[in-house]
Amino acid sequence: MRVTVTNDDGIDSAGIQVLAAALAADSRLDVCVVAPDHDSSGVGASLGGARPDGLQARRVELPAAAGIEAWAVNAPPAMCVLASQLGGFGEPPDLVVSGINAGMNTGRAILHSGTVGAVLTAQNFGLSGLAVSVQEGEPWRWDTAAAVAVEVLAMVLDAPSRSVINLNVPNLGRDEVRGIRWARLAPFGEVRMAITPRDVATDGSASVTRELAAELELAEVAFDADTDTGLVRNGYAAITTLVAVVEAWPSDALVEVAGPGEIVERLAPGASLQPSHRVPDPDVAGILRRPSIAS
Repeated sequence: MRVTVTNDDGIDSAGIQVLAAALAADSRLDVCVVAPDHDSSGVGASLGGARPDGLQARRVELPAAAGIEAWAVNAPPAMCVLASQLGGFGEPPDLVVSGINAGMNTGRAILHSGTVGAVLTAQNFGLSGLAVSVQEGEPWRWDTAAAVAVEVLAMVLDAPSRSVINLNVPNLGRDEVRGIRWARLAPFGEVRMAITPRDVATDGSASVTRELAAELELAEVAFDADTDTGLVRNGYAAITTLVAVVEAWPSDALVEVAGPGEIVERLAPGASLQPSHRVPDPDVAGILRRPSIAS
């Protein structure tokens, strides 16, 4: 099985090398690392605006993953996945694994994660994927995150096509991790961004430049115990299944029951817009169906 390994911290990061080596230890997996040649954190599923004739890749040797084919690309992780799938690095992959990210990717903030954006890009191509992140700490427990990733990967391989799992691992020794638990997304991630604006006059003119200082701060709140952030803080590895670009149709539970002979209008493909149509609320429990792949 051909596996593309990528990340958003850049190909020189320790996390991707430890992960690639752990995966390559399984003789069934043909591992190829295709990752950004620079830090691409926070780019989501961006392709970076790179044109095909402007995309450059160079073959590199990974000190902590000797002998594994590796390419450094001047593009974000989603583009690395796209280029791999289109045959830029030999046979297209059967699976994409992204990480190990330095820091958790939890909550709805994963929308902006390049680590997660890579596997969601793979999902758009009909592939399954695993995104792996480890909680910040000193020293970084890349070994623990890689070991848990290998365990979870077996479940991904047995799942239907287009299955994507987001894995977050506490920064503990493997024997200290309390277990692996299913998780729902927290309202936000482990850290939150604070913006401090400051207006600066330009050369005494009426023109003003606004400087926006951005700083990431630890979210000093209590997270529910069944959320990804809450579970990792409590010493568990958290896994969450993700589906990226799909249509959201309300489930039958969101439709009022009509009396005998009455017709109830509800949101349906091809229907004209009516006041009775309701936009699905992500905070209301509903049914999420895996989209089928057109043959």
